[in-house]
Amino acid sequence: MDAKAARPEPRFEANLASTLKTLLFFTALMILLPVGLYFFAKAYLFEGLLGMSTRDGYFYSAVLAVLAVHTVLALFVYAAWNEGARQGLAAKRD
Repeated sequence: MDAKAARPEPRFEANLASTLKTLLFFTALMILLPVGLYFFAKAYLFEGLLGMSTRDGYFYSAVLAVLAVHTVLALFVYAAWNEGARQGLAAKRD
């Protein structure tokens, strides 16, 4: 077994690192954004600023958190699609 076959190409490692960074970024965003937005909107926006009841604050904050989840998912699909297209173009040039 020669040394070149045992070690992957540097371009493959760079693509893998880039993909992992993208995945970790969107994972953190998926956890932090909806939860943070839920509690912020409930306490400050709906109950504080708009004077809604606690029950209404829970409901509208949950709706806002669900919309945030869908937005993050759409952004992830867009980023993954564009990353795949860039990798495909790089492979065609070789």
